[in-house]
Amino acid sequence: MDFDRIRREEQRWNALLTFKNAAPDMIYEEPVLAVMRAKYPDTTERECRVVLDYLAERDLIDLVKEPSGRWKAKLNRHGVDVVEYTVDVEPGIARPAKYW
Repeated sequence: MDFDRIRREEQRWNALLTFKNAAPDMIYEEPVLAVMRAKYPDTTERECRVVLDYLAERDLIDLVKEPSGRWKAKLNRHGVDVVEYTVDVEPGIARPAKYW
């Protein structure tokens, strides 16, 4: 098993859920990092930012990198659709199978 891939994909899904719970507000990276660390306590700030960059490149979140060095983001329309299971998700995000 590729545990690194599993970890990355789960962290992407958990980040999306964090943004969904904060919607419609834009939130800073610290709450996202805290959620990631709940499952993987050794998660680094850099790892969190890699996840945020990935989600922004996939056009699932709107990401703002402030001049002060802090990052903040929120789900965009497509990200909401992915989290709400209204569209298919491409590989790379560990979205659980819909059971209802």
